[in-house]
Formats: sequence, structure tokens, C-alpha cells
Amino acid sequence: METYTLKVIAHISTCFDTKFGVPRQAGIVNTPGRIIFEPSYRVPDAVRGLDGFEYIWLVWQFSQAVREDWSPTVRPPRLGGNERIGVFATRSPFRPNAIGLSSVKLDHIEQHPTLGPVLHIYGADLMDGTPIFDIKPYLPYTDSHPEARSGFASRPADRLLNVECPQALLSRLATELQQPLIDALAHDPRPQYQDDPMRIYGMSFAGRDVKFSVNNHQLTVIDIEVK
Repeated sequence: METYTLKVIAHISTCFDTKFGVPRQAGIVNTPGRIIFEPSYRVPDAVRGLDGFEYIWLVWQFSQAVREDWSPTVRPPRLGGNERIGVFATRSPFRPNAIGLSSVKLDHIEQHPTLGPVLHIYGADLMDGTPIFDIKPYLPYTDSHPEARSGFASRPADRLLNVECPQALLSRLATELQQPLIDALAHDPRPQYQDDPMRIYGMSFAGRDVKFSVNNHQLTVIDIEVK
């Protein structure tokens, strides 16, 4: 059988510099992002009509999880990391092909003088610099199935954490990034098997090191440092 090599058409710019803290699903945290096309694809005609769609699909690479081997089962965080489920019944990054699929909100398309068309989006669950293989419009009449069964993920994750962050620390971020940080923390970026109230966790967000602790369902931001 003839093989085919996927082409990287773009990369995404997001607030998440590392895997730790990236939202576990698209759309649950309203963080901004930009999709910047590779030089060969900086063609305005390629996105003609895309601004008529409110949401788009991103087909992308789990670039930090590429490996030669694979396992037929994985341990989803939703199940506490203790129970094995078939890899094709999960959205785990550890797959035969490290390909992800996310629906994000398209805010607007900027015609940049040097970068060509730049897509400004919200709600991505991708690390900064993630390669994009393809972009497709989201069609509500066929892509949305709100009554469908959802297996072990039939309901949202555990209730959100209460986040306490002094305004003096929060003001170290741009105004438009302050609520997205609070929302990202509220969804508990820790691995679900970690629950040490004495531990200080660190999360990279928009070029800042965010230090926090969690006791019961209370997350307290201790510091926001410039890297």
C-alpha cells in the first residue's frame, strides 16, 4: 500500500507553553489563540468563505507524544489513571497515529502583512507551537449530537475548584488573559492521582510561571512570575 505523508500547514500560538495545564477538552476554557500558516499556505484564497463559520475543526499532531510503538489500552485521567480502556475509546494522545481533533471558535481572520491570513480562535486545547494538519468548518446540523451516548465520559469532569488569586498577582497578566487563567486553574490542571495539599504546583501560562496549591476544592495562587 502506498504511504502518504501528512503536511503541516500551520502552527498554533496559545498561552500553554507546556503540556501541564492544557485544558483536557476543547472549548472548556476560553483562552485565545492564533493559527499561523506555513509560508506555502499563506494564501488568502485558501480561507475565502471561512469567516462565515463560527466554529472550525482543527486536525493536529500530538507533537509531544509521537512514538514508534503503541498500546491497545490506556489509562484515562477521567478514570483516575487506574483503569485501562481501549485506546480507540479514548482521546488519549498515545495512539498509533498521534493525531488530535478539536473544535474551536473562530473569532476573526486577520490579513497580516507578512504572515498572510491569521486565524484568531478561542477555546483550543493545544500546546503553543502544535502543528496543524488541516482545518475544516464545523457544521452544527451534522457535527452536533447532544443526545448521543458518551460511554465513561457521559458527564463533565468533577466540579470546578474554587480559585483564589490576589488581584496584585493577577494584574501581572494582560487583562484579556486573567479570566482564562482563572478558568484553566478551576478545571484543575493536576493529574487526577495527585492530591497533596502541601505540594506547590507550577504551571506555565502566557510566559508566566503560575505557582499554586490545592487543599480540598480550594486552589490558591501563590505567585505569578515572569519567566
